[in-house]
Amino acid sequence: MILVLNCGSQSIKWKLFNEKLEVAEEGKREVLNTVDFEKILQEELNKIDRTKLDLIGHRVVHGKDIFIEPTKITEENIGKLEALNHLAPLHNPFNIMGIKACQNIFKGIQQIAVFDTEFFKDLPEIACTYALPEEIAKEFGFRRYGFHGISHEYVAKKAAEKIKKPFGKINIITCHLGGGASITAIKSGIAIDTSMGFTPMEGLVMMTRAGDIDSGITLELVEKFGLDRTKDILNKESGVKGICGEGEMLKVLEMVGAPYAPDDKKARLALDVFVYSIKKYIGAYFAILGGCDVLVFTGSIGSGLKITRDLVCKDLKILKKTKIFAIETDEEFAIASKILKTNFRK
Repeated sequence: MILVLNCGSQSIKWKLFNEKLEVAEEGKREVLNTVDFEKILQEELNKIDRTKLDLIGHRVVHGKDIFIEPTKITEENIGKLEALNHLAPLHNPFNIMGIKACQNIFKGIQQIAVFDTEFFKDLPEIACTYALPEEIAKEFGFRRYGFHGISHEYVAKKAAEKIKKPFGKINIITCHLGGGASITAIKSGIAIDTSMGFTPMEGLVMMTRAGDIDSGITLELVEKFGLDRTKDILNKESGVKGICGEGEMLKVLEMVGAPYAPDDKKARLALDVFVYSIKKYIGAYFAILGGCDVLVFTGSIGSGLKITRDLVCKDLKILKKTKIFAIETDEEFAIASKILKTNFRK
């Protein structure tokens, strides 16, 4: 069987799949803080019978240009991944915690890392190139890598199945909206642009991340507060939370009032800014795709909240001939499927 472990900063999810990719067992725990994380992770992994395991798969968010396709976990590779923690501080450190915990508990079981960036490895040069001096971009690997790729690819293929058309013959825009949020333009089965960039900080306004801001603001913050404090501000204190003080969408909607009455002006502004940023990207991706057959919402805020979809789609006349779906993602299934196709047992 294949165990897939998906460790995020706020949750730990795992599923045990048989060779038919059927779920035999699964578990999910919310994590209140990093102090609880290792304890809860240990508790969850102790529920799994080691004798059933053949392979273990992990979602890893950032592999930069070092890791792209599914990769065997070795001590050398763990060291290389740890060196990338600063690029995805809300993700990679927790992904690696999961890998190390499995090494301790399931000794000798082969582990595979599957990367969120894989779906974007063939982004066209025009979309992945930053307008920086060429020698600097090459030296530091500055380019658009994109994230949530496992989710974007999974729900896009599900959408193609729903309309009964080949994945490689339609244009799709996928919106993964959760604590982190990103949008991807998919043309003929290939991602041609995506909102997140060199790190998961670029793009949409998110729950605690600023998304697209003037780089001059970042320079001002570094000058005033220093690098480490600036990282915390942009990753953990900005976005929706920065505007209204609350970083959970359900609570923001409660603050706004139902059905969308202006009870809390800051909360309403935060919600409006969040929705506005999504609309801008959808419009831009319609333009570069030359039209869109399907618009897909996924994630806890995307497929999970109808009000979000309604607000995003309101007054978007370009959606007139576009099919709109809410599809729950299944990153664990997608990871298990990739591992089976790669046939790491050989």
